[in-house]
Amino acid sequence: MTDSAMDDWFSEERATFGDRLAAARETADLTQKALAKRLGVKAKTIAAWENDISEPRANRLQMLAGLLNVSLMWLLNGEGDGVDPPGMEPALSPDARSVLLELRELRGDIDDAAQRLARLEKHLRKLLEADGA
Repeated sequence: MTDSAMDDWFSEERATFGDRLAAARETADLTQKALAKRLGVKAKTIAAWENDISEPRANRLQMLAGLLNVSLMWLLNGEGDGVDPPGMEPALSPDARSVLLELRELRGDIDDAAQRLARLEKHLRKLLEADGA
């Protein structure tokens, strides 16, 4: 395969949003269930996105891009920072792979904590409004 064909592997003409999502999830060593948990959706929702039955809303797209370490534009149309085509992934030592997985897990934990913080802040605002009324 030529270099330009490899560059176009995940292009809008050759791959769907679901193809790119599945590739990025697999590259991140996440199952559909694990990704769903981090996003706060059901595994069948991830499956529907990967099978191009439905698409995530904008806020979920942003979270997906962050969790999977790809650009939002790459997820949408294959342009920008994404994952390497099959067979082109760099070889990682077991130690480097372990660190990478731990970093991704930590990023997911931080995203979960940020969502929890936002929910608590919203709840506190409602309580303060009720006290002031």
